Amino acid sequence: MRGWRVGAALAGMTVCALAATATVAAQRAHHDPLTGPEIEKIRDAGINPSLRIKLYSDFVREHMETVVGLSKRIPSVARDRKMDQALQDLSSLIDELGSNLDQYDDRKADLRPSLKVLAKDTPEWLAELKALSPAPIYRLSLVDATDAEKDLVDQSAEMLKEQTAYFKVHKKQRGQERYEPQ
Repeated sequence: MRGWRVGAALAGMTVCALAATATVAAQRAHHDPLTGPEIEKIRDAGINPSLRIKLYSDFVREHMETVVGLSKRIPSVARDRKMDQALQDLSSLIDELGSNLDQYDDRKADLRPSLKVLAKDTPEWLAELKALSPAPIYRLSLVDATDAEKDLVDQSAEMLKEQTAYFKVHKKQRGQERYEPQ
Protein backbone atom coordinates (compact mmCIF):
# COMPACT_ATOMS: atom_id res chain seq x y z
CA MET A 1 0.00 0.00 0.00
CA ARG A 2 2.82 2.37 0.87
CA GLY A 3 4.48 1.81 -2.54
CA TRP A 4 1.24 2.87 -4.21
CA ARG A 5 1.26 6.18 -2.30
CA VAL A 6 4.87 6.87 -3.22
CA GLY A 7 4.10 6.09 -6.87
CA ALA A 8 1.04 8.34 -6.82
CA ALA A 9 3.04 11.14 -5.20
CA LEU A 10 5.78 10.80 -7.81
CA ALA A 11 3.20 10.81 -10.60
CA GLY A 12 1.60 13.91 -9.13
CA MET A 13 4.94 15.69 -8.88
CA THR A 14 5.75 14.72 -12.47
CA VAL A 15 2.44 16.18 -13.70
CA CYS A 16 3.11 19.40 -11.76
CA ALA A 17 6.64 19.64 -13.16
CA LEU A 18 5.38 19.14 -16.71
CA ALA A 19 2.71 21.79 -16.22
CA ALA A 20 5.28 24.24 -14.85
CA THR A 21 7.59 23.52 -17.79
CA ALA A 22 4.75 24.10 -20.26
CA THR A 23 3.87 27.39 -18.53
CA VAL A 24 7.48 28.61 -18.70
CA ALA A 25 7.72 27.61 -22.38
CA ALA A 26 4.47 29.44 -23.16
CA GLN A 27 5.75 32.56 -21.41
CA ARG A 28 8.97 32.41 -23.41
CA ALA A 29 6.98 31.96 -26.63
CA HIS A 30 5.02 35.20 -26.05
CA HIS A 31 6.03 37.73 -28.65
CA ASP A 32 5.24 41.43 -28.28
CA PRO A 33 4.99 43.28 -31.59
CA LEU A 34 6.24 46.49 -29.96
CA THR A 35 9.80 47.26 -28.93
CA GLY A 36 10.69 48.43 -25.43
CA PRO A 37 10.84 52.13 -26.42
CA GLU A 38 7.51 51.83 -28.27
CA ILE A 39 5.90 50.29 -25.18
CA GLU A 40 7.26 53.18 -23.10
CA LYS A 41 5.77 55.72 -25.54
CA ILE A 42 2.38 54.01 -25.29
CA ARG A 43 2.62 53.91 -21.50
CA ASP A 44 3.58 57.60 -21.34
CA ALA A 45 0.68 58.54 -23.62
CA GLY A 46 -1.80 56.65 -21.44
CA ILE A 47 -3.43 59.82 -20.16
CA ASN A 48 -3.67 61.40 -23.62
CA PRO A 49 -6.19 59.46 -25.73
CA SER A 50 -5.45 61.22 -29.03
CA LEU A 51 -1.70 60.75 -28.68
CA ARG A 52 -2.10 57.09 -27.74
CA ILE A 53 -4.34 56.43 -30.76
CA LYS A 54 -1.88 58.29 -32.99
CA LEU A 55 1.01 56.17 -31.69
CA TYR A 56 -0.87 52.92 -32.28
CA SER A 57 -1.79 54.14 -35.77
CA ASP A 58 1.87 54.91 -36.48
CA PHE A 59 2.92 51.47 -35.25
CA VAL A 60 0.26 49.77 -37.38
CA ARG A 61 1.42 51.81 -40.38
CA GLU A 62 5.04 50.74 -39.77
CA HIS A 63 4.02 47.10 -39.51
CA MET A 64 1.98 47.43 -42.71
CA GLU A 65 5.11 48.75 -44.43
CA THR A 66 7.01 45.70 -43.15
CA VAL A 67 4.34 43.35 -44.50
CA VAL A 68 4.29 45.08 -47.88
CA GLY A 69 8.09 45.06 -48.01
CA LEU A 70 8.18 41.33 -47.27
CA SER A 71 5.59 40.66 -49.96
CA LYS A 72 7.94 42.13 -52.57
CA ARG A 73 10.76 39.73 -51.72
CA ILE A 74 11.38 36.54 -53.61
CA PRO A 75 9.19 33.82 -52.07
CA SER A 76 11.03 31.43 -49.79
CA VAL A 77 10.28 29.47 -46.65
CA ALA A 78 12.22 32.03 -44.56
CA ARG A 79 10.34 34.96 -46.13
CA ASP A 80 7.00 33.23 -45.59
CA ARG A 81 7.80 32.58 -41.92
CA LYS A 82 8.75 36.25 -41.46
CA MET A 83 5.54 37.24 -43.23
CA ASP A 84 3.53 34.98 -40.92
CA GLN A 85 5.06 36.62 -37.83
CA ALA A 86 4.66 40.12 -39.30
CA LEU A 87 0.98 39.47 -40.02
CA GLN A 88 0.43 38.11 -36.51
CA ASP A 89 2.10 41.23 -35.08
CA LEU A 90 -0.05 43.41 -37.31
CA SER A 91 -3.25 41.66 -36.16
CA SER A 92 -2.22 42.08 -32.54
CA LEU A 93 -1.60 45.81 -32.98
CA ILE A 94 -4.85 46.32 -34.89
CA ASP A 95 -6.76 44.54 -32.11
CA GLU A 96 -5.00 46.65 -29.47
CA LEU A 97 -5.83 49.84 -31.37
CA GLY A 98 -9.47 48.75 -31.54
CA SER A 99 -9.51 48.03 -27.80
CA ASN A 100 -8.11 51.48 -27.08
CA LEU A 101 -10.77 53.06 -29.30
CA ASP A 102 -13.46 51.19 -27.36
CA GLN A 103 -12.03 52.30 -24.03
CA TYR A 104 -11.79 55.96 -25.00
CA ASP A 105 -15.19 55.91 -26.68
CA ASP A 106 -16.74 54.70 -23.40
CA ARG A 107 -15.07 57.67 -21.67
CA LYS A 108 -16.47 60.06 -24.32
CA ALA A 109 -12.95 61.21 -25.19
CA ASP A 110 -12.91 63.52 -28.21
CA LEU A 111 -11.00 61.43 -30.74
CA ARG A 112 -12.25 63.12 -33.89
CA PRO A 113 -8.81 64.29 -35.14
CA SER A 114 -7.35 60.79 -34.70
CA LEU A 115 -10.45 59.16 -36.14
CA LYS A 116 -10.28 61.32 -39.27
CA VAL A 117 -6.76 60.04 -39.92
CA LEU A 118 -7.83 56.46 -39.18
CA ALA A 119 -10.88 56.77 -41.44
CA LYS A 120 -8.49 57.72 -44.25
CA ASP A 121 -5.73 55.19 -43.48
CA THR A 122 -7.65 52.04 -42.54
CA PRO A 123 -9.24 51.43 -45.97
CA GLU A 124 -5.79 51.84 -47.56
CA TRP A 125 -4.32 49.28 -45.14
CA LEU A 126 -7.18 46.91 -45.90
CA ALA A 127 -6.58 47.27 -49.65
CA GLU A 128 -2.89 46.49 -49.13
CA LEU A 129 -3.76 43.34 -47.19
CA LYS A 130 -6.27 42.23 -49.81
CA ALA A 131 -3.65 42.71 -52.54
CA LEU A 132 -1.31 40.15 -50.94
CA SER A 133 -1.20 36.66 -52.41
CA PRO A 134 -1.30 34.17 -49.57
CA ALA A 135 1.21 31.39 -49.20
CA PRO A 136 0.17 28.30 -47.24
CA ILE A 137 2.45 29.18 -44.32
CA TYR A 138 0.81 32.54 -43.63
CA ARG A 139 -2.67 32.12 -45.15
CA LEU A 140 -4.39 31.97 -41.74
CA SER A 141 -2.43 34.96 -40.41
CA LEU A 142 -3.40 36.96 -43.50
CA VAL A 143 -7.08 36.09 -43.00
CA ASP A 144 -6.83 37.14 -39.32
CA ALA A 145 -5.10 40.43 -40.19
CA THR A 146 -7.61 41.18 -42.95
CA ASP A 147 -10.56 40.46 -40.64
CA ALA A 148 -9.07 42.61 -37.89
CA GLU A 149 -8.49 45.43 -40.36
CA LYS A 150 -12.06 45.18 -41.70
CA ASP A 151 -13.30 45.52 -38.12
CA LEU A 152 -11.05 48.55 -37.57
CA VAL A 153 -12.28 50.19 -40.79
CA ASP A 154 -15.89 49.79 -39.63
CA GLN A 155 -15.15 50.79 -36.05
CA SER A 156 -13.24 53.97 -36.90
CA ALA A 157 -15.83 55.12 -39.48
CA GLU A 158 -18.72 54.46 -37.10
CA MET A 159 -16.99 56.16 -34.17
CA LEU A 160 -16.18 59.22 -36.27
CA LYS A 161 -19.82 59.49 -37.30
CA GLU A 162 -21.04 59.03 -33.72
CA GLN A 163 -18.51 61.47 -32.24
CA THR A 164 -19.23 64.12 -34.86
CA ALA A 165 -22.92 63.93 -33.94
CA TYR A 166 -22.22 63.80 -30.18
CA PHE A 167 -19.88 66.80 -30.08
CA LYS A 168 -22.18 68.78 -32.35
CA VAL A 169 -24.76 68.60 -29.56
CA HIS A 170 -22.31 68.71 -26.61
CA LYS A 171 -20.13 71.63 -27.68
CA LYS A 172 -18.74 72.30 -24.20
CA GLN A 173 -17.23 68.82 -24.11
CA ARG A 174 -15.17 69.19 -27.29
CA GLY A 175 -11.53 68.33 -26.82
CA GLN A 176 -12.11 66.42 -23.58
CA GLU A 177 -10.11 63.35 -22.62
CA ARG A 178 -12.99 61.89 -20.62
CA TYR A 179 -16.57 62.80 -19.80
CA GLU A 180 -16.78 65.25 -16.93
CA PRO A 181 -20.31 65.85 -15.59
CA GLN A 182 -21.23 69.54 -15.79
